[in-house]
Amino acid sequence: MILIGENIHIISKSTRAALENRDDNFVKNLIKIMQNCDCIDLNVGPAKGKLDNIFEWLVPFAVDKSISFDTSNIDAIEAGLSIVAHPEKCFINSTNADEDKLERVTDLAVRFGCNVIALSMSKDTGIPKTADERMELIFRMYEKFMEKGIESEKIFFDPLILPIGVDQYQACEIINTIKIIKESFEPKVNTIVGLSNISNGLSFDIRRLINRVFAVMLFGAGLNSAIIDANDSELIRIFKMLECNNPQNEIDKLYINISNMIQCFGDVEDIV
Repeated sequence: MILIGENIHIISKSTRAALENRDDNFVKNLIKIMQNCDCIDLNVGPAKGKLDNIFEWLVPFAVDKSISFDTSNIDAIEAGLSIVAHPEKCFINSTNADEDKLERVTDLAVRFGCNVIALSMSKDTGIPKTADERMELIFRMYEKFMEKGIESEKIFFDPLILPIGVDQYQACEIINTIKIIKESFEPKVNTIVGLSNISNGLSFDIRRLINRVFAVMLFGAGLNSAIIDANDSELIRIFKMLECNNPQNEIDKLYINISNMIQCFGDVEDIV
């Protein structure tokens, strides 16, 4: 399981201000929080205006971590990949199924040998509501990846989690999509989610619990990577516990049963 820290994100007003003002200490503290993750997501939005050339400033702070370059500005991604020591360990976050963007991003992926996060959406469809509709876009993007000779292990499909507070059924569709992805490609491709999206809009006191339980279910479905809140050390522990199948308490045993239920197409009764 590849864990990517989401804590540098311009949706946060304080983080945006720190990036715009080039606040070294603020960024260093956030990166320190994400040391328990495998990779750091640098979400800088369009990377324009006050955030022009932002990766040239940010990258040196994350010298000992791989980076997920998270922006709609493909030129900025190219600039970031050009200055990292090991671009092959980094992620382009992201492309969608739109032909022009898919073409540019796949060209960058070939040039730098990096990983690509591919979102199951397009301008025409938005985010599809069903697993089958998501898979139509995923197959379209996969064809482009194969055309460009991108290795399957470098491909990370994101079915795009929608908040459970908006549409609970979408949580089931995400699980279904991940399972279909895992069964549909040979050699295998990877799956990834922005985990915190599942609890967006809900009260803070239940968000982490919802994130953890859904993470367990996604793990059972075959999830390979997650963009997460690195402050949630318990979530990280749960992922590692599931990977090792090494429960430390009764709750861990319940988590393993939930994961196995999803993996084996079981019933709720199987978790108790």
